[in-house]
Amino acid sequence: MRKLFKVLGLGFLLFLIILCAFLRLRYGGGEYYPSVITEPLLPSDSLELFFEFDEPLGNIAVSKDNRVFFTVHPESRPANNKVLEIVNGVAVPFPNQSFQSTHFETVLGLFIDTKNQLWTIDHGNHGFGNVRILAFDLETKEAIYDHTFDSEIAPLGSFFNDLQVDIENGFVYIADFNFFGRNPALVVHDLNSGKSRRLLESHTSVFPQDWIIRSPVQDMTFAGGLVALKPGIDGIVLDHKNEYVYWGAMAHDQLYKIPARVINDFSTPHAEVEDAIINVGKKPMSDGLSIDTLGNIYITDVENQGLAIMTPEGELSTLIRDDRVTWADGCSFGRDGYLYFTDSELPNQMLKTKSAMLESAPYGIFRFKPLSGGVPGR
Repeated sequence: MRKLFKVLGLGFLLFLIILCAFLRLRYGGGEYYPSVITEPLLPSDSLELFFEFDEPLGNIAVSKDNRVFFTVHPESRPANNKVLEIVNGVAVPFPNQSFQSTHFETVLGLFIDTKNQLWTIDHGNHGFGNVRILAFDLETKEAIYDHTFDSEIAPLGSFFNDLQVDIENGFVYIADFNFFGRNPALVVHDLNSGKSRRLLESHTSVFPQDWIIRSPVQDMTFAGGLVALKPGIDGIVLDHKNEYVYWGAMAHDQLYKIPARVINDFSTPHAEVEDAIINVGKKPMSDGLSIDTLGNIYITDVENQGLAIMTPEGELSTLIRDDRVTWADGCSFGRDGYLYFTDSELPNQMLKTKSAMLESAPYGIFRFKPLSGGVPGR
């Protein structure tokens, strides 16, 4: 019997060694990213705390009549409300309370189109549930579009994180950062045909580089360094003319764009799609993106407590920083000229207990007036 226990013990030890080696090789390692911060273009006192909430925040979208919507971050495992609107200073479930548990699972990304319709993307517990788009008329609160992706488009391990919608031409662009599957991709969904296409799977432009992300709270490594948070394509934004789709992987030093007409044509060969990619410029470790009417890209800088700005020519500058910010996440322009962004405080919620998240509350939505205006909702 002792011999059996010894054999089992050695077998278990060998299993642990192999598992640790696998995790380290697949998810761990990396180097610190060299600083790209400059003197901020805007003073920190121009940043206003707009709203506070007792659960970790996800993404945000602001309508043309300045209604503010946000998601509770799915990594915080919200038990009740997942999509909310700020009404008279109070967070109200949208479209209603009952919808939260019957239709929303792990919803994160939000977008408001030029027809004043709110779009949501739900990653369905990393592809194990319903990976789903839902859209709503903001006046009636009625659902006006509902599509669930099949496993060919949203495989196990996928993470449909953020979306942009060209309602004029009928296309949805989705970032699948696919951390566990290590197979990030850009997904295009045709609203007219209902068909979808995965593009650039594991291409260098959507795949993370070997950087360890540092936040003011902690390095984003776990299990003694066996696993590091190195997501692929994360932020995605469509310019106001619907001509270019921009994206950046979180753990990546470059921002990219592609002509929308190239990826809207589902007959375009994958090789031609790759050839059409344009490298815009060097960026920080980032999460959400937004864009103004002059073509400047706003990039949430997850390491440096604020946002950076990139000109159409690719020149990068720090836009604003503030010690109150932990992890600038999603961002959206409002009609009032402000750029709103959520502070998800990801290090204070990821793999944390509910009690620990409560200790870090409240979680904030900030806003400031940037150098030029953008289109509400993106």
